[in-house]
Amino acid sequence: MSKAKMLAPPPPLVIDDTNLSRAWARLLLKVLDGAGTEVAPLMLSLSGFAQNGAAAEDPVVRQALDRLLKRKGRLVVDDVAFTIFPQRLWEMSRGDRTRLFTLYRATFPRWQAMNRKANGRGLYFERMVMYGRGPSDGNQLEWILSQFNSRAGVRRSMLQATTFDPGRDHVASAQLGFPCLQQVSFEPTATGLVTNAFYATQQIFDKAYGNYLGLAQLGAFMAHEMGMPLARLNVMVGIAKLERITKSDADFAPLVAAAHTLVAPPAVPAARPVIAAATAGATL
Repeated sequence: MSKAKMLAPPPPLVIDDTNLSRAWARLLLKVLDGAGTEVAPLMLSLSGFAQNGAAAEDPVVRQALDRLLKRKGRLVVDDVAFTIFPQRLWEMSRGDRTRLFTLYRATFPRWQAMNRKANGRGLYFERMVMYGRGPSDGNQLEWILSQFNSRAGVRRSMLQATTFDPGRDHVASAQLGFPCLQQVSFEPTATGLVTNAFYATQQIFDKAYGNYLGLAQLGAFMAHEMGMPLARLNVMVGIAKLERITKSDADFAPLVAAAHTLVAPPAVPAARPVIAAATAGATL
C-alpha cells in the first residue's frame, strides 16, 4: 500500500473530569453520537476525590445505568467494582489491611462459585493479592505497601501490580473475558497518590463504570495505607467497545437522557433588562 493510501490512525480520546459519572457519560455519548462502536485509544483521568478517597458520582446516571444493567441481565456497578476492590470487606475490616486480605482469601472461593462461568479464571483483586507466586506469598499489594512504608526513597517502578499472567492467559481461545485489566501502578506525588491502570480492551456498557469505581476504591485504599490522599486516577484503554447492547435499543433512552443532562453545560442566566433611570426633573 502506498503512503498516499494509508489512513492516519485516530487520535486518542482524552477525558479529564472530576466526576466519575460525568466522565463515563462523556465516553458513552461520544460513541453513541459517532460512527461505529469503538474508541481507540482512550485516556480517561479522574480527580476531585473526597478526603476519604471517594469519587464524586451523579445518582441519576448511576441509578439509570444500574436499572438498565439489571434489565439486560448484567452485573450492577457495585458488583463489577468488587472484582477490582472488595469495598464491603474493607469496611468490615475497619482499616486493618491484614484483616482485609485474610477475609478475602477466606471468602474468595465463595465469590468465584457464585458465577463460575464469569469468575472461573479469577478476579482482579484475587490476582493482586493471591497471584500464586512472588514475594509476600503472592500478595502484590502487601509487598508494595510494606516496601513503601519501610524506608524513604523506594524505587518508584516497584510500586506496580500485574493481573495478566502469560502462563495462564496466553491461550488460543477466540474470546476471553478475563483479564482485560493488565496492570496497575501507584505514583506518590506532592499532591497525593496517582493510580494508573492499563486495559487492553474495555466494555463501555456493562463494565467501564464499575471498572472506574473499583479502581478509584483501590486507589483510595492504597493512598490510605501509604498515608496520603488520592489525587488522581488515570485509565489507559487500548480499545473501548460498546457491545452487548445496540445503539438503537429503546431501553437505552432513560440512561442517554440522564447522560445528556449531566454533560450539558450549565445554563447561562438570562440578563436582566436594563431600566433607564428617569431623567432628572421629568414630569409624569
